[in-house]
Amino acid sequence: MSTARETSRPRRITAAALVTGAEGLVVAGFGVVSLVKLITDKPDGMTQAVTLSVTVLALAVLPLAAARGLWLCRRWSRGPSMIVQLLALPVAWQLLQNGGIYAALAAVLAVAAVGVLACLINPTATEALGIGPRA
Repeated sequence: MSTARETSRPRRITAAALVTGAEGLVVAGFGVVSLVKLITDKPDGMTQAVTLSVTVLALAVLPLAAARGLWLCRRWSRGPSMIVQLLALPVAWQLLQNGGIYAALAAVLAVAAVGVLACLINPTATEALGIGPRA
């Protein structure tokens, strides 16, 4: 059953929330894989491995929180989601430099980031989030 708030959520906000959430899940997945490898393997540097796992899991919180905020049409969520997308662009560039399958991943990441940014700067989306023109 959908609420009035869900009914009024523009498709652009829904798309941005879903893509941002998917990015957060990918980052969280990488953190979990790092943690599992830490437990099952003997890393060369235990401190470095623990730091990597904890940092990546902590970094997953930002896109996941932003995605939830977008889904609920919270005004504050636009900024964090845009920051995540802007940070994704240099990551995509670096992946592109590695070539091969990484180039395909770079293309997907870059298209997702630009798509979310386009959704979030759209006047329909800004209005739905309660962000209006400056007076």
